[in-house]
Amino acid sequence: MKVIGIAGSVVGSKTRIAVEQILNNIEKQHADIETELINLGEFDLVFSDGRDYRDYSGDTKAVLEKIMTADAYVIGTPIFQASIPGALKNLFDLLPNEAFREKVVGVVATAGSAKHYLVPEHQLKPILSYMKAVIIPKYVFVEEKSYYQKEIVDDDAIFRLNRLADDLVHGANVFSEIQKEKDSAFPF
Repeated sequence: MKVIGIAGSVVGSKTRIAVEQILNNIEKQHADIETELINLGEFDLVFSDGRDYRDYSGDTKAVLEKIMTADAYVIGTPIFQASIPGALKNLFDLLPNEAFREKVVGVVATAGSAKHYLVPEHQLKPILSYMKAVIIPKYVFVEEKSYYQKEIVDDDAIFRLNRLADDLVHGANVFSEIQKEKDSAFPF
């Protein structure tokens, strides 16, 4: 199984740190699972212009191809101006509508205060549903106060991130078994 973590911002480090916490936990608990971080701040993605994802080049092509090969995802988003960042929305626009079909997705959001804790529920989950993702119901919201010197120091936040890692792996395994059973029942 391959799990890709997406840090959905081109600025800052808090979202990347939260996504890395999840990926590191998966690596520690499951040596057989391959993980990879895609930090949007490290790539030069072009704006979506409606082309097929395979027709892009450079960083855009590389990122899209990596995303399409994964079995499960952790999508991290900071909350800017009560919304997901444009860079993350652009990434979704670059992908085909069914990019996450039958793939399990966990969500982590970071923000300066708790007043934006429903942004993933109202903005990110509908996009992922439209793209046919199997979404882990409980997402993790991490406030700025949970960080100190570029580390998450809040034990509850760490616990919830590690729990999301477990839920993602378990969900992906269960969904894989369900798909195998469906395929054997309907082999055509």
